Amino acid sequence: MARGSAVQERASAARYAVLGQWCHEQGLVALITAHHADDQAETMIMRLNRGAGLRGLAGMRSRAKVPGCADLSLLRPLLDWRRADLLAVVEAAGLTAADDPSNRDSTFERVRIRAALSSSDAFITNGFADSARHLAQADGALEWAVDNIWQDVQQTAEGFTWNPPPGLPQVIAMRVLERILAAFGRCFPRGPSLVRWLATLQEGGVATLGGIKGDGRRTPWRFTRTPERNDKG
Repeated sequence: MARGSAVQERASAARYAVLGQWCHEQGLVALITAHHADDQAETMIMRLNRGAGLRGLAGMRSRAKVPGCADLSLLRPLLDWRRADLLAVVEAAGLTAADDPSNRDSTFERVRIRAALSSSDAFITNGFADSARHLAQADGALEWAVDNIWQDVQQTAEGFTWNPPPGLPQVIAMRVLERILAAFGRCFPRGPSLVRWLATLQEGGVATLGGIKGDGRRTPWRFTRTPERNDKG
């Protein structure tokens, strides 16, 4: 893969695409990976550096969906294992672990974080794994609350309407807006843009995000697609 921005992220997406296709060809319903506690610690620190919220700081989930394959489960049963312990199992079985040269390339953030974690005794790797599990449980509780609020969202011929209850916490309101965007077939926006969209609606204004117009001038709020531009003269 050619170098450029986010090369490791692009490589990961490409691997999942190939593995997902192979699973479908074999008639499998799940993909199991060997992500471990050290991977989880690295992921959490990277996301802390980016100011991630609860969903991001919960790290990798033990159960998820393969990216790009909504019908294929992704299972990570080894998130409590350390890298060294897994390597010992592989060696005891007489196998040779695959070697990815990029894991030694310090131009990548993950490699630098890995080196920092391994060179200091100030970090307890399994503690990161425990925290990720607790945060994932908290994230699940938020999703449960959003499931209940989502019942108040009404679909119309033009789009959706929603009358948010007074005092609704911002984090829940933002997740409802995420679901509205997803219902229109839009990807989740980054946090700051969603915060601004919510603030405009709460102030009784009108704003567009991802091609979806939110109108908060009266309740219930209304959400519709913006007309496609026609640049032909």
